[in-house]
Amino acid sequence: MTEAYIYDALRTPRGKGRKDGSLHEVTSLRLSAQTLNALKERNNLEGHAVEDVIWGNVTQVMEQGGCLARSAVLASDLDERIPGLAINRFCASGMEAVNLAANQVRGGAGQAYIAGGVEMMGRVAMGSDGAAIAVDPTLAMEKYFVPQGISADIIATEYGFSRDDADQLAMESQRRAKLAWDEKRFDKSVITIRDQNGLEILSHDEYMRPQTDMQSLGALNPAFQMMGEQMPGFDKIALMKYPHLERINHIHHAGNSSGIVDGAAAVLIGNKEFGEQYGLKPRARIRATAKIGTDPTIMLTGPVPVTEKILKDNGMDIKDIDLFEVNEAFSSVVLRFMQAFDVGSDRVNVNGGSIAMGHPLGATGAKLMATLLCELERTQGRYGLQVMCEGGGMANATIIERLGR
Repeated sequence: MTEAYIYDALRTPRGKGRKDGSLHEVTSLRLSAQTLNALKERNNLEGHAVEDVIWGNVTQVMEQGGCLARSAVLASDLDERIPGLAINRFCASGMEAVNLAANQVRGGAGQAYIAGGVEMMGRVAMGSDGAAIAVDPTLAMEKYFVPQGISADIIATEYGFSRDDADQLAMESQRRAKLAWDEKRFDKSVITIRDQNGLEILSHDEYMRPQTDMQSLGALNPAFQMMGEQMPGFDKIALMKYPHLERINHIHHAGNSSGIVDGAAAVLIGNKEFGEQYGLKPRARIRATAKIGTDPTIMLTGPVPVTEKILKDNGMDIKDIDLFEVNEAFSSVVLRFMQAFDVGSDRVNVNGGSIAMGHPLGATGAKLMATLLCELERTQGRYGLQVMCEGGGMANATIIERLGR
């Protein structure tokens, strides 16, 4: 099988996903185009350089609808002969784009791809596209649908995580993110977003709250307690599914859950011949990819079985992995992962995560890949594993191997 290599990975800064966020006046199309242009310029991609642009995007309505991937190519400086594919695997859309591209290359369907994604959460509201599993009672009741925040609280209840546990992880995410920015660990991957006159709009992640401490987190009200216990009463649905639980312990709030932000990211993936043609040196090999479906009610526990699957399928052990990027959708997701594999926090999300910097749904998977790659290079590690939970009870995993050792 042909090897698939990562030649480059970059991302935009994350802007606050609201009207006063720095990126709010930038459309999904223009942010995507700037990201694609940056990848093109950094790697001197001329002509029909890649087979396709695979672009993750969760809320595919309004300005993010109508195959945004193709629109982004046309709005960028890429050759118009390059098509575009818009995909949606919920929170792992950008990651699935990377995995799809890698497997296309490995299967011989073209020499190179650009993969990534975008989400302008401050312009196109999360959930505004609807969802059959949430609104169709023939499915919602049969599968005991509850919102993700309730699912995160079910994980905390089932596996014994306290609010202090969740808040400690959140506070550490903030500390690590600030340290990473202070030490310029993101310099290789973060691009500056500019307006049409070339003036800087944003060059840093603006969602971070480095002053966060246990006292400030402790003052926040549980975000999902009311919808769980009162209206519409999702706790009762959860307890029908899990009758061994006496009650749901609502520990999550805005401070220990991922933030609503705007952002985009892109990864350049190709075979050996592509690199030779463009004079590029591969930075990592995509060793393996995996995906799995899990219980759709607790929903967010997929990172554990998909990690077990990818390791088993490739004859590897958890001890072989030097660094982990586990998307911080909610604190309990990461806590459960570390508990299941007895992995120390010194190997997990070492530069902070989505709790500190935000989670631009369709882009996060590609953003995490850029972070993982740069950190493997900085620390001279060999193997990195990225894993993400997803809506509807799914999860993705990817193992990369740093080159140039």
